Amino acid sequence: MTRARTLAVVLAGGAGSRMGKLTERRAKPALRFGGSYRLIDFPLSNCANSGIDDVWVIQQYQPQSIEDHLANGRPWDLDRTSGGLLILHPFTGGDEEGFSDGNADALWRHHRLIAEFDADVVLVLSADAVYSFDYRDLIDAHLANDADVTMATTTAEDPSRYGVVGSVDDGVVREFSYKPDRPTSDVVTMEVFAYRPAALLGVLEDLAGEHDSLSDFGEGLLPRLVAGGRAFEHRFDRYWRDVGTIDSYWQAHQDLLAEGSDVIDLFDPSWPVRTAGAHRPPARLASGASVEGSLLAPGCVVAGRVVGSVLSPGVVVERGAVVEDAVVLDGALIRSGAHVSRAIVDAGVEVAAGGDVTAGGEEEIGVIGGP
Repeated sequence: MTRARTLAVVLAGGAGSRMGKLTERRAKPALRFGGSYRLIDFPLSNCANSGIDDVWVIQQYQPQSIEDHLANGRPWDLDRTSGGLLILHPFTGGDEEGFSDGNADALWRHHRLIAEFDADVVLVLSADAVYSFDYRDLIDAHLANDADVTMATTTAEDPSRYGVVGSVDDGVVREFSYKPDRPTSDVVTMEVFAYRPAALLGVLEDLAGEHDSLSDFGEGLLPRLVAGGRAFEHRFDRYWRDVGTIDSYWQAHQDLLAEGSDVIDLFDPSWPVRTAGAHRPPARLASGASVEGSLLAPGCVVAGRVVGSVLSPGVVVERGAVVEDAVVLDGALIRSGAHVSRAIVDAGVEVAAGGDVTAGGEEEIGVIGGP
């Protein structure tokens, strides 16, 4: 059977304003996760493991932080003479010029290129979540249903943050609302969508003729497709967590460390999470160091105590320092006698000797930003 010609479009241009200091100098998709990875690695690795080798990345905010990491697509075997990785920037010239105002608007500004590619399926992915997903399952279901759009869905504790699927009839989505104040369901879209190209481009063109900006998917694109009667749901029943807030980013790391959890397996050789990595020496534990239930990336040097934490490359924890329930990013230095608890320490930060970086309460996560 001939495989469907699939174009994957990864949306990586948002400013990530809810992440505060962590996204002041970097795009959110470039933010570290799990010590050795970055958020954009998850959709790109899912594409690579799913056999999808035409992947476009739309970027806008702090683009250099993403481009440095993408390395022309080499870590995901996308550095090809024909096809592979293509990075799309804001541009001037034509009606679609300028910066986008939302994810649907970003697609519209590049609609001519999408049309020229002539795919059977356009797979649109966000770079804000942590999950492992064989996209072929979604694509197969999409084609079998002859759908205009197939939404990958899951359940969420706070559905009001997402697009909510309120009513489904034999797989067909009958009711959809975007970030409603009073959700009628806990079923939400994962920002993983398979589109019929003609349906996607047709609705985008209609909306562009009606509005100055197309904004986000949930504002016009998805409601219009749902009203057309060919929008389907594809339920995803494995681990997925949006990490678009400080709390969810920290909690996703705690999920990763929980023993016996059903979180993605970073050590699964059949579904590797690929990344562009700098050459660093192994992590080093000094005599007398104590590490419990933690992940240490290459280049870390630990002489103090680390409990329930994730340390990114090059982090140093000096003797007498304590790091617990924390996420510490690249090259941070935790001086002797310092205490870091329930906190996120940004890259390059130095916590002074005897310093105390802790959250103000049980429901709070402390953040110490970079220079």
